[in-house]
Amino acid sequence: MRILIVEDDHKIASAIKRGLERQAFAVDVSYDGDDGLAMATTEPYDLVILDRMLPSTDGLSILKSMRGASIHTPVLMLTAKDKVLDRAEGLNAGADDYLAKPFAFIELIARVRALLRRPQDLLETSLESNGIQLDRDSFTATRNSHAIELTAKEFALLEYLMTNAGRIVTKDHIMQHVWDYDADILPNTVEVYIGYLRNKIDKAFP
Repeated sequence: MRILIVEDDHKIASAIKRGLERQAFAVDVSYDGDDGLAMATTEPYDLVILDRMLPSTDGLSILKSMRGASIHTPVLMLTAKDKVLDRAEGLNAGADDYLAKPFAFIELIARVRALLRRPQDLLETSLESNGIQLDRDSFTATRNSHAIELTAKEFALLEYLMTNAGRIVTKDHIMQHVWDYDADILPNTVEVYIGYLRNKIDKAFP
C-alpha cells in the first residue's frame, strides 16, 4: 500500500517514513503544502498523513480541496493543536482521524492500519490464494504451512497482487502502489521482483 506524508518538519517526516517502510508500506514525502496538494490530488494513494500547519498551503485547505475534488482517500491529520475545537474543525473538514503531537509511533501505525482496513476486512487480517497465506499483522507469508522468507518490498508486492486477485493490474499500478514516488526504478524492476516471488513460492514449494 502507498502512503503520502505531508509534513514540513523533516525530522518528523523522516522518522514516520522509516517506520512505515519497516512495516512494508511504500511511502512518499512532501514538505510543502502546495506540493503536497498536487501530489494528493494527482497521484493514487491509499492513505495521506497530513500535518495541519504547513508552509504555502495549510493542511485544512489541502483537506478541503481533496474532498471538494471528490477524493475520498483516508486522511490522518497531525497537529500540535489538541483543543476540542481544533480537532472538531479538522474532522468536520473531512479528516478521518486526528493525532496530536507528540505521539508514539506505535499509536500512529495502529491508526494507519485502522484507516486502511476496509469494512469487509474487519474480521480478518490475512489473505489466502492458491495455497498461499499472507498475514498483514505479523508480516509473514506461508504456502501449505511452509514459511516464505520475503523482503519488505516482496511482501508489499505479494500483498498488492493477492488483494487484487482476479483483477487486471498493470505494471504502472504495481509501481504506483508498491514503490516510492521518487524511487529510481529500472524498466524491468517489476518483472525482476515478480521473478523473485515466483522463485521463492513456486520453486521452493512445488
